[in-house]
Amino acid sequence: MATTKQKLPLRTLLKFLGPGFLVTVGFIDPGNWATNIEGGSKFGYDLLWVITLSTVMLIVIQNMAAKLGIATGKSLAVNIREGFPAPVSAFLGITVVLACVATDVAELLGGAIGFNLLFHMPLWMGALLTVLLEVFLIVSQRYHRLEAIIMGFLGVIALCYLVEIVIVKPDWLALAPAVVVPKVNRASIYVAMAILGAVVMPHNIFLHSNVIHSRKWGISEDEKLNLLRYEKLDTFTAMTLGWVVNSAMIIVAAAVFSRNQMMVDSIEQASATLKPLAGPLATLLFAIALVFAGVGSSVTSSMAEANVITGFLGKPEDPRTLLYRISVFVTAIPSFLIIMLSMDTYRILIFSQVVLSIQLPFTLIPLLILCRRQRLMGQFRSRNGEFVAALAISAVVIVLNVYLLYSTLTGGN
Repeated sequence: MATTKQKLPLRTLLKFLGPGFLVTVGFIDPGNWATNIEGGSKFGYDLLWVITLSTVMLIVIQNMAAKLGIATGKSLAVNIREGFPAPVSAFLGITVVLACVATDVAELLGGAIGFNLLFHMPLWMGALLTVLLEVFLIVSQRYHRLEAIIMGFLGVIALCYLVEIVIVKPDWLALAPAVVVPKVNRASIYVAMAILGAVVMPHNIFLHSNVIHSRKWGISEDEKLNLLRYEKLDTFTAMTLGWVVNSAMIIVAAAVFSRNQMMVDSIEQASATLKPLAGPLATLLFAIALVFAGVGSSVTSSMAEANVITGFLGKPEDPRTLLYRISVFVTAIPSFLIIMLSMDTYRILIFSQVVLSIQLPFTLIPLLILCRRQRLMGQFRSRNGEFVAALAISAVVIVLNVYLLYSTLTGGN
């Protein structure tokens, strides 16, 4: 009997691992590649602290989103629709859908660029293949099988970048302080904001509050509270892996491009420049990881988009319904327009992440309000420490947004 009791926590933890990893692959997306390459190539290791700060913020916020889903049995989108006046709910819904469009631009462009680098496909064909793969994975697979596939994608991306770090041999003494010591100015604020938006992504907050329902949390509040620690371990483990991969992106860009004073204007150029500076293996790993990032993140972003649209419209969050399937496609249209018009995909990728950062307060504030409602949350209601931490996070995001707007309007670059 004692042996069974010792094994039970590990077995239970393994059953609950998964939702946090779906969220994590969403912030290791092609938008992150663009912002991290930009940050590392222009500013060396200086912006590594943004990844650390963003990840700490993300752990707090994602725990709250998951807890809201567990406590209410409903996603954040549904809770906003039911808990706020109709005009407020409509405004918030519109801003989130716009953020989803920005997200989809990044995911599909990244997948398209990855297929182009690996197989020399035209961008439009790579984007179309990415859409077809994401729809196939979402519609035809069971949720838990899809979860395992996405976790496998995440493992491939992490392995590729860890090998690249070994290849490029970064300056560990120079980068270590940058992981925790803030350094930002008018020249780097735009990229810092883009990195922040690429890590703390609004659609991922909505996604976590929904996919958490894939686990059996029990009936009573006490049962749910007892199991909540497994959700926290899932979130912490997954987000820590995301921190490692995002940091690795900046480290590789700094060690290769900044060290050699190479200006990078596109992901394609970054791949081409890697070959003479770091060797063909680094280039191959770069392309493989980008394909897995593009496809994996497009799957999770499409799941989030469908949840947001159906949730705010008060419709079933069911992949078998026509509205759900239409929602998977609709936000992909701007991406195809951008690709077909041959716009500057690299700048669009970075700008899309800034859009996410600007929208973020409109996701964080409703989440904070909902999590403090005793009648809604019961024993899950945010305690003072968590609430103050979330308030501080929201304040940091808003202040950085104001600084970004000021820097842009006054001519800062």
